[in-house]
Amino acid sequence: MLANDATTLFTSSGMQPLVPYLMGEPHPLGTRLYNIQPSIRTQDIDEIGDNRHTTFFNMMGNWSLNDYFKEDQLAWMWEFFTTKALLPKEKLHVSVFEGTDNVPKDDESYKIWQKLGLPTDHIHLYGPSKNWWSRSGTPDTMPNGEIGGPDSELFFDFGAELRLHEQSQWSSESCHPTVIVGVTWKSATRCLFNT
Repeated sequence: MLANDATTLFTSSGMQPLVPYLMGEPHPLGTRLYNIQPSIRTQDIDEIGDNRHTTFFNMMGNWSLNDYFKEDQLAWMWEFFTTKALLPKEKLHVSVFEGTDNVPKDDESYKIWQKLGLPTDHIHLYGPSKNWWSRSGTPDTMPNGEIGGPDSELFFDFGAELRLHEQSQWSSESCHPTVIVGVTWKSATRCLFNT
C-alpha cells in the first residue's frame, strides 16, 4: 500500500501500488511490468462455490506505463489464448464497454476484436457494472482525477452440453457471456477520469 493513501485499509487492487507510475512518474523497473496479487473477493461472497466465483486466488496483472496500448494488448491476449493455450477460437467471446451518457462506447476495442477475426455475435457490449476498471467503481462514483477506464474481457464458453446456464441461479434469464462461461480474462485501458 502506498504511504498516506487513505483510499483503503489494505491493498485493494494490483494497480494500487502503481498509482504514481500510472499517473506518469517513471518506474525504476521500466515501462512493462507485472505483479502477482493474492486476492480475496467479498462483494459476491454469497455466490462463492459456483462455476464462476472463488474466494481466494492469485491474480496476475501486466502493466504498460505509457508503452503499448489496446492494439497490442488485445492482439497479444488473443494470440496467447489461441496459439499458446490452444483454446478454440469458436469458444471465445469478448465484451467491450458500451458507453454511458458521459463516457463514449469503446469503439476502438470493438474494431480491434473484429480485425482479429471475432464475429460480431461473439463481441458483446456491457455497461460500467461489467466493463469498467477502476479502484473506486463505476464512472459515476469515481472521484475527479481517479485512474480508470473501459475494459475488454475474454470469456471461454464451456458449451451447452454441460448445462451450466440451466443449473445456475440465472437460469430464468437469457444466456450471455458472463453466464455461459467460467473463465474470464480482462484487458483494461487507462484514462484519467474527470467529471
